Amino acid sequence: MKSFSNTYIFIFSAVMVILVAALLSVVAQKLKPLQDMNIKVETMQNILKSVHIESSKKNAEDLFQKYITESYVIDSKGSKMEGVLAIEVDLKKEVAKIDKAGKLESLIRERRVSPFKSFLSGFIKSKAVDGSTIRSQIDEINGSRKLPVYVCVNKGNTYYIFPLRGKGLWGPIWGFISLESDMNTVYGAVFDHKTETPGLGAEINQDWFQEDFSGKKLFKDGVFHSIQVVKGGTDDSDLYGVDAISGGTITSKGVEAMLYDCLISYEPFFENKRN
Repeated sequence: MKSFSNTYIFIFSAVMVILVAALLSVVAQKLKPLQDMNIKVETMQNILKSVHIESSKKNAEDLFQKYITESYVIDSKGSKMEGVLAIEVDLKKEVAKIDKAGKLESLIRERRVSPFKSFLSGFIKSKAVDGSTIRSQIDEINGSRKLPVYVCVNKGNTYYIFPLRGKGLWGPIWGFISLESDMNTVYGAVFDHKTETPGLGAEINQDWFQEDFSGKKLFKDGVFHSIQVVKGGTDDSDLYGVDAISGGTITSKGVEAMLYDCLISYEPFFENKRN
């Protein structure tokens, strides 16, 4: 039986690893356009479903062009941004900006409610909280926000569709919600996930859960209120709440937080349209 030296085995293994890595890289590059197209088509299907238009992978693009008459991106003040396509906005990055701004806000609140902690910061290896500097950072973050808007016209009615992204129990959750032209009444909603618990939190992508959002309101007495996902259920007359998923409380609350965090960013846009 032929034996090989350790040097030969090491070189052979290294060459094979490099070759396999190179091959996988080439395959990934070749498949990327197809993967990107699949994601784009799935996004179109979800947007259409949020306005109760069912589609397939084959006809999603045609239906999207037919019913989605306009799409654009707005800033945090509700003004349209030029040169940015709504469907190309990376919502993961935009939601990360919300989280970053929220952490900075908490620093300001800590300074206000805990002067003793602020005093101690002079004796430890950390910079004292500068409220004005943090506030300018928050304004800069909010000013860089990109907020996609899709407009659907169907049977003479106009609906506005907004993307959503948040956190579930085990990972990200996302979706789309459509509003009637009063910028207050929910027309439809669609949610999805990747890693939520089957039979529990994973049920957010089921029709019976999503359909409960239709007809709900975002504003209460002229103030943005959003929609509560209530453990134990709600009354049929409740315009601001839907039933939570039994056994999926954390994911249900994730949907509630996602709706509030994402939609409140559109409040200036809602007000402009309502006026």
